Amino acid sequence: MTAAHLVFLLGLASLIAAMALRKNVMIPAIVATLATAFAFSGSVPNAIMSVFRATITAGTALFEIFIVIAAVTSLLAAMRAIGSDDLMVRPVSRWMVNGRVAYIVLFGFTYLLSLFFWPTPALALIGAVLLPAALKVGLPPLGAAVALAISGQGMSIASDYVIGLAPSISASGAGIPADAIADRALVISLIVGITAAVLAYILTVRPQMGARAISDVEADNESADGTGVSGNALAGTPSGDRPELTDTPGPAGSATSADVLEVELPGVEDDGTRLTDRPQLTRAWAIGVPAAFAAVLVYMLVGRFTDLVPWEDGAGASLVGGAALVLMALVTITSRRSEALEFCATHFIDGLSYAFKAMGIILPIAGFVYIGIPDYSGAVLGLGEDVTPPAFLFDTVEMVQPYIPDNGAFVAFSMLFIGMAIGLDGSGWAGLPLTGGLAAALAPQSGMDTATLAAIAQNGATWTGGGTLVIWSSLVVVAGFCRIPVTELVRHLVVPVMAGLLLATGVAVIIW
Repeated sequence: MTAAHLVFLLGLASLIAAMALRKNVMIPAIVATLATAFAFSGSVPNAIMSVFRATITAGTALFEIFIVIAAVTSLLAAMRAIGSDDLMVRPVSRWMVNGRVAYIVLFGFTYLLSLFFWPTPALALIGAVLLPAALKVGLPPLGAAVALAISGQGMSIASDYVIGLAPSISASGAGIPADAIADRALVISLIVGITAAVLAYILTVRPQMGARAISDVEADNESADGTGVSGNALAGTPSGDRPELTDTPGPAGSATSADVLEVELPGVEDDGTRLTDRPQLTRAWAIGVPAAFAAVLVYMLVGRFTDLVPWEDGAGASLVGGAALVLMALVTITSRRSEALEFCATHFIDGLSYAFKAMGIILPIAGFVYIGIPDYSGAVLGLGEDVTPPAFLFDTVEMVQPYIPDNGAFVAFSMLFIGMAIGLDGSGWAGLPLTGGLAAALAPQSGMDTATLAAIAQNGATWTGGGTLVIWSSLVVVAGFCRIPVTELVRHLVVPVMAGLLLATGVAVIIW
């Protein structure tokens, strides 16, 4: 163990401690990168430059993620401008005939919509159209919040199977193809989500079914404990002042309340009106966009599991991002005509702004983690090609391997709890490069597959901070839409989600 190894470990501990205390980890990440680089090189100028190079290295590795977020966001903005987003989800409300069916429909449709648009933007559509319909047929507000949280804030982004950004971030630290992590993360997330949904229905929804009338919800504009937001969260409070909420940014799939309240997705005119003077066009794109994404999903599945179409690892993000940009351009051209060139650019720039606000905090954190991984550490430290880069993280794990039980189950559950600890920061994705690196380091001794360990940790982090188990995550927005105390929502989610995570981890150990 060199001095640089010890400094790296101290920096790693400081990041985990800051996340556990729900503090922003940017300063610890910068300081840890600076200190590790100085301990390795002994040069103050090189250490300062390493802080910048670490951010650049992380940005280069993760820039695809920002572009995909911008593409999907810009498409949703173009749809909002002509009212296609509301029309796209409105027919689903007709399926809700009673509270039980409403719970299932709300759960399933939220999951599908969140796979393509992420849960936070999707929540705006669901909250405006589907949620009132579900409450009207007898689904309790708490039951609706449970369904939204488990399917959207947890199950959809725990795998992020369609867009593939979470597996890409994990794979950047693990050094393996993202598709391998995505496949396992999907299975694990489905086990967790279905288990949690069934238990939540038995423990929470069924006992409350019909207990509260919809008039109680309309009268209950503020959360009982003062931490929730009103049902008009996206539009602001009646007085025009926005609630003071956490400002810790998170990934697009798990944007925090501040991201939603302060970075409203574009697409609506300044006076609040929409371009709805062409109902046929609005209806066409309300059908065309989901049909196009359904075709993309079918192509992805055929490419992954057969040889019928060409496919490469990690192509999912490129396919979804490209489809979103093409659709955004087509929607804008057909709706704006002479102004299409300007509005296409505006939508994309607004999408990039949203992406960097939602994901930017990951860069310095990933930069510090990369300094401990040999695939990136040489670039961060400014080493030449003929110099063997250090592997602080892998070297440390190798030194403590004699003290780690040679048991796959022990390592798997350890990765689950490490992921959950990292998810305590309220974002869910910030620590995925770290868990990916740990998975790669621990896999050889444990006999477990690297992709499996990374997928377990990814689920632990996302279900915790994405979020369903902490009140300082985007869960506060779910509670706000349903107009219930966020603390009450967490209390009803803990047992179902934890049971699902433990069961899914056990199943992963058995089958992989």
